[in-house]
Amino acid sequence: MGRTGAMEKKIRKVDAYDERQYMIREGYEVYEKQGAPMGAVTFHYHNFYEIIYVLEGEYSSLIENRTYHLKKGDFLLINQNVMHKYEFVEERHDTSKRIILWITKDMLEQLGAGLMDLTACFMTGQSCAYHFPVYYEEMLRGYLLRLAMAENAPEEAGAKQLMDRGHLTLLFGHLNTLCKRKEYIFDHEELVAHPLVEKVSAYCDAHIGEKITVDDLAEYVHMSKYHFLRKFKELTGVTVHTFVTNKRLIKACEYIRDGIGIQEVCQECGFTDYSSFLRNFKNTFGVSPGKYKEFYPE
Repeated sequence: MGRTGAMEKKIRKVDAYDERQYMIREGYEVYEKQGAPMGAVTFHYHNFYEIIYVLEGEYSSLIENRTYHLKKGDFLLINQNVMHKYEFVEERHDTSKRIILWITKDMLEQLGAGLMDLTACFMTGQSCAYHFPVYYEEMLRGYLLRLAMAENAPEEAGAKQLMDRGHLTLLFGHLNTLCKRKEYIFDHEELVAHPLVEKVSAYCDAHIGEKITVDDLAEYVHMSKYHFLRKFKELTGVTVHTFVTNKRLIKACEYIRDGIGIQEVCQECGFTDYSSFLRNFKNTFGVSPGKYKEFYPE
């Protein structure tokens, strides 16, 4: 067996039907997925960062209000608490193969050691997708493949963890330098904006502390209620109600991280009562708002 075949055999792989959107390892996870994913077809978000690198074929993702069509060698960087979903394209994603990296803010801060903000590559504000020259792309791919390799034996776990930290530091050090260069950002032909989702998202941001009804939104986008509900679900994969609730929860996380009190957060984010806020928060993040606040001491 050749070197490439041996490496492929050692790569951690996750089934395309796996719906998990939470981490089971501390700090970071890296694995390969192949084929059209069935577990990320509705809008979702998480409190860690995500990188998707396309090894083979094509892959498309809707990030808030823009669809990015990625090809072999492309990188997609998704910030924490940003709504996104897989965008299926018939007959074009069957051969898709990609490496997925999940990593927490704490881990990136540890790796940066106060010398560099390694989260900055997720917050350029220009695009989520990048296409780097072959030299850089192959170098970054090498780091990802080594990170995705499983340990051969339990006694190698310590050495693997140590080398992983080195590869992660190199990967994000280079990404934070490369993502600043405009020539590596996707151009307009490689992404598609969704004005409807953009308008609804902007309306929610402007009225997050108020009551937001379907009638209000339909009137705002100049559509009939029925047509608006159908079109929005078609574009996003979720109902308008779920989208608005998710926007409120994302803003709640932001306020909690800023040190605002839980009761005030509940009111400022437009929840009608605390029990509703608590139930939705726990169902989404797996912890109560109070427990989440402990992660961000003042």
